[in-house]
Amino acid sequence: MNKATKPISNYIAIVFDFDKTLIPDDSFNILLQDCQIDIDYFNNELVKPLVSDDWDKYLARAYCLIKESQQRKNNKITKSKLIEVGKKLKLYDGVTTIFDRLQQRAKEHEIELEFYLISGGLVDLARSTSIAKYFKKMWGCELHYNERGEIEFLKKQMTHTEKTRYLYYLSKGIDKENERDLIYNYQDFPNEKVRIPLSQIVYVGDGTSDIPCFTVINQYGGIAMGVYPQNRTAEEWKHRENISSSQKLSNLVAANYQEDSEMMLSLLLAIDCISARIALKKLSLGE
Repeated sequence: MNKATKPISNYIAIVFDFDKTLIPDDSFNILLQDCQIDIDYFNNELVKPLVSDDWDKYLARAYCLIKESQQRKNNKITKSKLIEVGKKLKLYDGVTTIFDRLQQRAKEHEIELEFYLISGGLVDLARSTSIAKYFKKMWGCELHYNERGEIEFLKKQMTHTEKTRYLYYLSKGIDKENERDLIYNYQDFPNEKVRIPLSQIVYVGDGTSDIPCFTVINQYGGIAMGVYPQNRTAEEWKHRENISSSQKLSNLVAANYQEDSEMMLSLLLAIDCISARIALKKLSLGE
């Protein structure tokens, strides 16, 4: 019997996007509404001209939000406001129950399961939801707050391609994001230093911002899943034409996370699939 030489990781990671993946809305727009800012005016009259002038969309939105706050005499936009809005965000049906169900399935396979969130939105909103406690790590755009708690500037952005960097971070098990060139030298890392192989990661996202992550996950043999709104069909998923063969999805399902939903079944099968791979590797080592 040929013995496997690669070390075996007993971990599986499920990584979620946030906006329109775990919640039905754009959390940034919900924040604007709560701050009594007209969404259409904000996007079309303030953000759009900056984007047309080659600003990054995330930087433009944060800049305009900060300017709005600074121009106010009262009702400044603060960290407390983001926490308040985050607590009120509506989750998709069943989201609050999936974590325990998935953990139970992983335990049946004697697998360690971890959850991560990589969002292009303001991560302090996601960190204030009732499900934040289930995630080992949550990454996204981050604001700096002054001594009064008011938003002052964007200290971390999360572009479409930036999301992939955090897949490498969690794969290697980096606690502090201090290896900025990781995305370029990941393939050169010794196997024993990889905590969760990318082949043992499930990525769940709703659209264009997730396509670079779909590419990475496919490249390394992980499982990529697309999400579309509950009130739509897979055929209506507007990002379908943007998906290439290197970004193929294991499944494209409605954002319904209830017990008997296709989404829930897909996530359970993903755990089963990766667990079987891990079991086969262990068998080859005689474990």
